[in-house]
Amino acid sequence: MSHTLRFTCYMLLALVLVSVDQWTKTLADSQLQYGNPIAILPVFNLMLQYNQGAAFSFLSDAGGWQRWFFTAISAVVSVALVVWIYKLKPQEKMLAVALTFILGGAIGNLWDRVMLGHVIDFISVHWQSSYFPAFNIADSAITIGAILMILDMIVNPEHHKGSKG
Repeated sequence: MSHTLRFTCYMLLALVLVSVDQWTKTLADSQLQYGNPIAILPVFNLMLQYNQGAAFSFLSDAGGWQRWFFTAISAVVSVALVVWIYKLKPQEKMLAVALTFILGGAIGNLWDRVMLGHVIDFISVHWQSSYFPAFNIADSAITIGAILMILDMIVNPEHHKGSKG
């Protein structure tokens, strides 16, 4: 497979992730009432929430400047990820998929910040009365990407050593 075709496949995967993320957020926003949980399983609810901050609502009450701060960071990281994926060698498949998942998630949440001023979250996991912060498909994609990166570091340590010579 040519380099261009391989890169195109990774970008299409990122586009699919962004599309699924945006579709589920639109569905959640139109079908769920804000802050009203719908129990699916004893440990899993669907509950619409808006996050103006970063992960775990970090800086969500900072007064508005954080929207553009996190937008800028997400945009720079997304561009860096595209360049990184483009530069990967053919044998670095797991790393490429990991970075693609992170890219898809980053763009999904970036889109929300730019278009809405907040990120739509709707997946709520809890144990009894202890709740994990609500999240979405983009957050899940970023998490899967991070796990794949760690796994790649373990399985393919040669991909992560500094260049020699």
